[in-house]
Amino acid sequence: MPQFDLDRLLQSIDSRTARAGVIGLGYVGLPLAVATAARGFFVTGFDIDPPKITAIEAGRSYIEAVTDAALQAEVAAGRFRATSDFDRLADCDIVVICVPTPLTRHRDPDLSFVTATTRAIAARLRPGQVIVLESTTYPGTTREVLQPILEETGLTCGRDFLLGFSPEREDPGNRDFHTAVIPKIVAGEGEAACRVLAAFYGAVVDKVVPVSTTQTAEAVKLTENIFRAVNIALVNELKVLFDAMGIDIWEVVDAAKTKPFGYMPFYPGPGLGGHCIPIDPFYLTWKSREFELPTRFIELAGEINSAMPRHVVGRLAEALDIRSGKALSRARVLVIGLAYKKNVPDIRESPSLKLIEIIEERGGQAAYHDPHVAEIPKTREYMALKGRQSVDLTPETLASFDAVLVATDHDEIDYAALLAVPVIIDTRNAFARRRLASERIIKA
Repeated sequence: MPQFDLDRLLQSIDSRTARAGVIGLGYVGLPLAVATAARGFFVTGFDIDPPKITAIEAGRSYIEAVTDAALQAEVAAGRFRATSDFDRLADCDIVVICVPTPLTRHRDPDLSFVTATTRAIAARLRPGQVIVLESTTYPGTTREVLQPILEETGLTCGRDFLLGFSPEREDPGNRDFHTAVIPKIVAGEGEAACRVLAAFYGAVVDKVVPVSTTQTAEAVKLTENIFRAVNIALVNELKVLFDAMGIDIWEVVDAAKTKPFGYMPFYPGPGLGGHCIPIDPFYLTWKSREFELPTRFIELAGEINSAMPRHVVGRLAEALDIRSGKALSRARVLVIGLAYKKNVPDIRESPSLKLIEIIEERGGQAAYHDPHVAEIPKTREYMALKGRQSVDLTPETLASFDAVLVATDHDEIDYAALLAVPVIIDTRNAFARRRLASERIIKA
């Protein structure tokens, strides 16, 4: 039994007097913090990036899912504040961890952000606090990694503090689903923790779905993303096969999805991007080694999706040779869209970066245009691309390119203007969906 007053904690959640802390104010943490404040809680956001703190204090949102108006309302009301002073964690009753969980170069889980954050919490942990992990990870992380670190303080999980897991389900750029309306999976280490998490998230989002263990909740998130990765790999493989047969994969999928049962449409692309789909499945493949069990579907899906950028550049080189008699090594290529997904500025794991790298490996010159990404920031994998800037889509600029490669189909792009370029590689079916036709367009 908890040594603190569980009923009082639940009452403080119900009355909105419980104070929440959100660590990591990125694509997951900031929307959660603002949504929690909007439901009446006092929220402190923690981040080690000073520009984020400055922006929040000024009421400027750097995440599309959070409008300036929504952020300003909570800051002005005093319900949301941001800080890099982690000593303020002691003031929080509920602490939610929303930090990155990337992969190492060898595709092993990199939990350095999670462990560093947990140690920062442990240094300030007090009886009665509730710690929640939202970062995607392998089953067992909450119990096997966080709990021992927190218990090094001498406090005991389930007796002195509560611990749980609730996977994030943000979908950047999706205007139909935002934090408060997406059902929330919750699980705790013990019944008391599960009750508290259900009460807290139930006060923030419309629907809460409790599951039996934190390992189950961790597995739920991985299953969702593996489902997408495998199905995207399947349609990417079909794209290559059907293309060889002279069949348009986009027409096939559009026709297949008219079936009202037994089919769900997935679409091909130039590769996988984002922080979830290209990364999360490998957290499970890594964990599976502990049980000496293979994950063949997951690993094969990864191989297929990882091969797509080179397939696309291969089609580009072939089209340049056939259509204009120019080798890729002598060509200038404009990549449309640097973000991994349409209508967002997020470039994490974007295949566009890989496309640019491969084009230049083969001797070509590459530039990009993206209305959401003015300049390529520092990345771990593509340091050589840092500082490159988006070019304008003027007639003069377009006339200087031998080919256009549509990697991300942002709505703001003037696709009709792109038809002036001799070779057009369309990986998103962007032109057909806008009823723009030309012999220069090649789907890849």
